[in-house]
Amino acid sequence: MNLNQPSSIPPNRSTSLLTDMYELTMLQAALRDGTAHRQCAFEVFSRRLPNERRYGVVAGTARVLRAVQDFIFTEEQLRHLSFLDERTLDYLRDYRFTGQIDGYREGDLYFPYSPILTVRGTFAECVILETVILSIMNADSAIASAAARMVTAADGRPIIEMGSRRTHEYAAVTASRAAYLAGFTATSNLEASHRYGIPASGTAAHAWTLLHVNDDGTPNEAAAFQSQIESLGVDTTLLVDTYDITKGVETAIEVAGTGLGGVRIDSGDLGALTRRVRKQLDGLGAHNTKIVVSSDLDEFAIAGLRGDPVDVYGVGTSVVTGSGAPTAAMVYKLVEVDGHSVAKRSRGKAMTGCAKQAVRTHRSTGVAVEEIVHPFGSPTPDVGRLSAVSLTVPLVRDGVTVEGLPTLKESRAYLAQQLLTLPWEGLALSRDEPAISTRFVGFPA
Repeated sequence: MNLNQPSSIPPNRSTSLLTDMYELTMLQAALRDGTAHRQCAFEVFSRRLPNERRYGVVAGTARVLRAVQDFIFTEEQLRHLSFLDERTLDYLRDYRFTGQIDGYREGDLYFPYSPILTVRGTFAECVILETVILSIMNADSAIASAAARMVTAADGRPIIEMGSRRTHEYAAVTASRAAYLAGFTATSNLEASHRYGIPASGTAAHAWTLLHVNDDGTPNEAAAFQSQIESLGVDTTLLVDTYDITKGVETAIEVAGTGLGGVRIDSGDLGALTRRVRKQLDGLGAHNTKIVVSSDLDEFAIAGLRGDPVDVYGVGTSVVTGSGAPTAAMVYKLVEVDGHSVAKRSRGKAMTGCAKQAVRTHRSTGVAVEEIVHPFGSPTPDVGRLSAVSLTVPLVRDGVTVEGLPTLKESRAYLAQQLLTLPWEGLALSRDEPAISTRFVGFPA
């Protein structure tokens, strides 16, 4: 064993240390007592939906598969693991996941106890993936679930994700991806745009307007607007609430003309202000100038503005923090060992053992009725006159990601279709029971 051997992949790409120490101490103990190579199944699921929401959105699946692919220990990383014995370090040096992963499609809906992801292989190769899988799926699913509610509340009007300054710099990138999956139309984050192909959007902040002052120090809002238009064109959006909104709108149209692309309002009583601004714009002949609103919006604020003349929403803090639910509360539990069902029995944390798969039933109208969970590999349960759609699909086979998995844009379109299958009350923003129930079939009593 040569710990001075150069790394085979860049350390900043390897995901192997995105884990908790106890994953590797369990591995060491399992290698010592002979249980490391037992065939196991681990399952990702959530016991409840955050804040009594009606549905959750599966997000982060593609990122999980990439993280599993990149879960390789470099020599530099192994040097950091001095608490492990030589046998464990040797195992990690050669580690590659060679098992199977099945799960829900990214962009699918999930409910309490949905078997969102099933990871099968030896105990050793599966257990050390727990932390990285959960960290991705909990964050991405929380954001996508919140974002989907905002998209529903917006009722077809575009939403721009603009929360980069309200979270960790790299969490901002993946948050943009999750929001776009859920139906947001653009992001202010250029790394997310570059990495995931999300349309980018942005013009100017209040600092731009404040920068433009006359020689005597008095504000010169017109100069700021004029310079922005000369740089970005008349289709740009001018921020009109730095000083006085009514005067700002008047100045914007004086400078840009009635063909101005849009005005943005970032403060105040947005409902009352948008009605006043729309009337003012129409009175000035700027009938096609759009009104963009921001300022701490969430799904409830968006829903409250549904009857007002808002054309575009900008959402920041609430979307990147899951709108009050920054985690989806998913867990990664061992459910099968050498073909035998195992299950944790702790009070308040009940679960059903055995590897699982699921179908969702629908009426002839396409409306979802219930989710049926059954043992992995067993026949699809009888659903009578209802139609049944399989939710569990192959994702990884013998350590290799399945070809032809959907792109981000395809998953985005898929989610939009899945939301249409919910009973109408399932789209409500109020707290209540899950939109559809989950039923277990074919498991021992």
